[in-house]
Amino acid sequence: MMKAFAYYRTALCIVLLPCVLASAQLVELKGVELKGKVQLTKNRRRVNDASNLVVWLTPLGSTRAIPPPQQESSQIPQLVQKDKSFQPSLLVIPAGGKVEFPNHDPFFHNVFSLFDGKRFDLGLYESGTTRFVQFDKPGISFIFCNIHPQMSAVVIALNTPYYSISDRHGEISISGVAPGRYQLHVFHPSVSPDALHAAEREITVTPGDTFLGTFSLAESNFELAHKNKYGRDYDRPDPDSPAYARP
Repeated sequence: MMKAFAYYRTALCIVLLPCVLASAQLVELKGVELKGKVQLTKNRRRVNDASNLVVWLTPLGSTRAIPPPQQESSQIPQLVQKDKSFQPSLLVIPAGGKVEFPNHDPFFHNVFSLFDGKRFDLGLYESGTTRFVQFDKPGISFIFCNIHPQMSAVVIALNTPYYSISDRHGEISISGVAPGRYQLHVFHPSVSPDALHAAEREITVTPGDTFLGTFSLAESNFELAHKNKYGRDYDRPDPDSPAYARP
């Protein structure tokens, strides 16, 4: 009887082995869907809108790096200048991709970035015109206007396809992640750099563990201190200046 049991057990393993291998190959091919949750607080109170937390993964060790898909010419996102603001205020693009900066306000703007990431200065350009910037390397670029100090935006250029931006409910989902070791990075425009750095960690992606956890972060009054593109304080608005007058 023991011999018969051993025989059937061996036969069962032989039958199931191809299924196990096929399942592992399928996971390797399709990847794993990772989910997470964001909880934002301000002054120790829960914030209803938990959107705009960016989470992305970069490979570690022997984990194979997969480049992000190339940006198509028809998929160039816009940072629209309207009502003295950038709309939207946050964009994530593949490294090497472009962003369009159309001016929809009835006056001039001067978009620039002199911090880490992509450094550029688009100069003055009038209502109804546009400019393009190529973000040729990975990094976080803080975008400002040389005329209107209240205008700010962030462009994150990534060299990985594995990222997600949380929705209003704080839901995060990254699909197609190949099993392996990764460094997890986070960014939110209203959270201090120290708090964001503390939330980073190394993770190991496996088919059986698909929850990234809950990111509990506190919004602060953090605002990246900046001067104009010349390194000086902003001038007071001058109604007679062509930067403010209707073209």
